[in-house]
Amino acid sequence: MVEINQLLQVMVDKGGSDLHLSVGRPPIIRFHGRLRPLNTPALTPEDTVNLMKSISSARAQQELNETGGSDFGFAFGDQARFRVSIFKQKNNVGLVLRQISNRLLSFEDIGLPHTIKTLLSKPRGLILVTGPTGSGKTTTLATMIDFINEEQDCHIVTVEDPIEYYHVHKKSILTQREIGIDVTSFSEALRRALRMDPDVILLGEMRDLETIQAAITAAETGHLVLATLHTTGSARTVDRIIDAFPKEQQEQIRVQIASSLVAVISQLLVPRCDQQGRVACFEIMISTPAISNLIRENKTFRIDSMIQTSRKFGMILLDDSLFEHFIAKRITYADMMQRSLDPGALQQKVKEYTENSQDKSKKPV
Repeated sequence: MVEINQLLQVMVDKGGSDLHLSVGRPPIIRFHGRLRPLNTPALTPEDTVNLMKSISSARAQQELNETGGSDFGFAFGDQARFRVSIFKQKNNVGLVLRQISNRLLSFEDIGLPHTIKTLLSKPRGLILVTGPTGSGKTTTLATMIDFINEEQDCHIVTVEDPIEYYHVHKKSILTQREIGIDVTSFSEALRRALRMDPDVILLGEMRDLETIQAAITAAETGHLVLATLHTTGSARTVDRIIDAFPKEQQEQIRVQIASSLVAVISQLLVPRCDQQGRVACFEIMISTPAISNLIRENKTFRIDSMIQTSRKFGMILLDDSLFEHFIAKRITYADMMQRSLDPGALQQKVKEYTENSQDKSKKPV
């Protein structure tokens, strides 16, 4: 049977992002967004159980037996960390391990605009990093926390499930709490965090109504709160938060969001066509008085056009970011269109760009 250390070494050496271990298939690694099986025998039920036990604590194994799944993080020596999900499927054990680099990336590394740095110096408010699973939200948040850690003297409290990037104290004090080990739930951790003299609070995920409400309240009462949501696009993100509340509370939540929201950063990772790897595409909405009014007046459907006309403030629509990477020949047309939030409008934009390019090439020099 293949050893877990061998598989993890391949992940580190080749730059794999995820390792899938399922009964009836050989180990499969995701390289640059694509799944690739290794040239080894298919795993048996005994193989996946043994692989799971080789990296899981007694607590994680007990949780797997009692609830059907468990999530945790662990270090592969000093080479990398992995976020692990163990679960049962068809009465067998399966595993997915995501590699987390030990190296914290810079704004330049991930392509995050420098306008975000200004937002991170605000004394209070809510900054949301959104996107589907595997879009790099955790990496972006780690970069932002590291920037604050280096530039400001403050107390940063992170609440994660599990802890992925380990931070060291720099100019700031860092307190990192893990759900299931240090504290029972996100809502409980946030309630406790407010008594720990925090300046900045990072919430790994706003999972439920109680946590969303507590995050908004913390942002209103003098804390900078960074959090994630599994949404794509700024308008959809605002709608998702408001729709999580009962109808009778939604008017009040609109007012709270309008006053506390600092920015929404939506992101996707798209396979590159010019070289190996993936490129990050961002939508950035910064809360100006005009956008606050749209949220307060329940006119979120106009947020996209407001972003489009506010590039001078550092804003950009996700489709415009995709388009810029496409014309720079970093991503393919198919990948761009597959991830577009408004394919019809984007298709028209490509058509106009192509026609303009052809017209310019016909003009005599």
